[in-house]
Amino acid sequence: MTERPVLLPYADPAFVADPFPLYRQLLEDAPVRRAVIAGGLDAWLVSRYDDALAALSDPRLSSDVRDATDTRLLNQLRDTQRESMLSTMLRSDPPDHTRLRRLVSKAFTARRVAEMRPRIQSITDRLLDAIVPAGHTDLVADFALPLPVTVISELLGVPVDDRHDFQRWTDRIVMRGAKLPDVAVVSEAWQHMRAYVTELIRAKRAHPGDDLLSGLITARDEEQRLNEDELIAMVFLLLAAGYITTVNLIGGGIATLLAHPDQLDLLRSDPELLPDAIEEFLRYDGPVSPGIARFAREDVEIAGVTIPRGATVLIASAIADRDPARFPDPDLLDITRQDNAHLAFGHGIHYCLGAPLARLEGQIAIGAALRRLPGLALAVPPEEIRWRPGGLRGPESLPVTFTPA
Repeated sequence: MTERPVLLPYADPAFVADPFPLYRQLLEDAPVRRAVIAGGLDAWLVSRYDDALAALSDPRLSSDVRDATDTRLLNQLRDTQRESMLSTMLRSDPPDHTRLRRLVSKAFTARRVAEMRPRIQSITDRLLDAIVPAGHTDLVADFALPLPVTVISELLGVPVDDRHDFQRWTDRIVMRGAKLPDVAVVSEAWQHMRAYVTELIRAKRAHPGDDLLSGLITARDEEQRLNEDELIAMVFLLLAAGYITTVNLIGGGIATLLAHPDQLDLLRSDPELLPDAIEEFLRYDGPVSPGIARFAREDVEIAGVTIPRGATVLIASAIADRDPARFPDPDLLDITRQDNAHLAFGHGIHYCLGAPLARLEGQIAIGAALRRLPGLALAVPPEEIRWRPGGLRGPESLPVTFTPA
């Protein structure tokens, strides 16, 4: 293809707030095309649902950033830090990915997650107890953020009071906007995060408990199924992934409902629709946007277009999830939608391990908020809501009012 790459304008607040008009145009123009994405990186954008679904399971498309010809992402980390950051399940392929995923998969089975329901409900109720008397709050800072942070912290066995620190460091490491972040800023954040995780591991080695982190340390020290870099990377990934997307699901889901009062009224009148509503929030405006990066191990043909070896491929799940060939009336929010096989959690061997937990937290949080915050409404005009600029989508804050209890 010879046309100039399309720019995804992350410096434009209007695009950040609502990227879907441009997404729709990209889907209509070409199923595969070159684009300049978050961070100013060049990529091949795969927009159609069927193509995206196939690409997510294509072994020729690697998760390892070291397979990319463009070294700018790799160069965000000093040489001494790369091994740890690239040792996560997110950035590995089989057989390492298979081994690493197996170590934590038991903690996220449907049965284990279901057993967490009473504790998640308790945390939710406690957070809402502090909110309901006031009649106003920032639903992200006071509710959508502390809930998943508390849940993943308890699952791992780490102090929830440290959440502000690891949240700040994580944001500096993973957030993307119109330009790549300063290498020194990313490096400093990773140094702080590594030091923090190393101290957590040291404390757990001295006083192990019945938690996931203690189990991972056992796998490192006794069973030798992890090396030290992999252990540190695993803890970082679980801390970061355990809250970022769920915060966006809860905050974004509530923001979406407030923008669609008919669907809000329907859900209030029929709470049994909550599971279907969560799936529709994920499809309609999910927490990962526009999608998932892969790197071509060899020349790959998708939809008649040859993508060269070493190219970055952005499998645009957020665009694919509004493909009219797969979803009737894709731009319509419909919490009763059936056959909703969205790609918000990915597909294939890298399908999100924490999807059952995120779904449960979303159902409990949004259901409880609707029950306990009558008259819920935005406290500012919709255009004043700030959205995360790239890669991970959700409101940075969500000021609301409601009838105080």
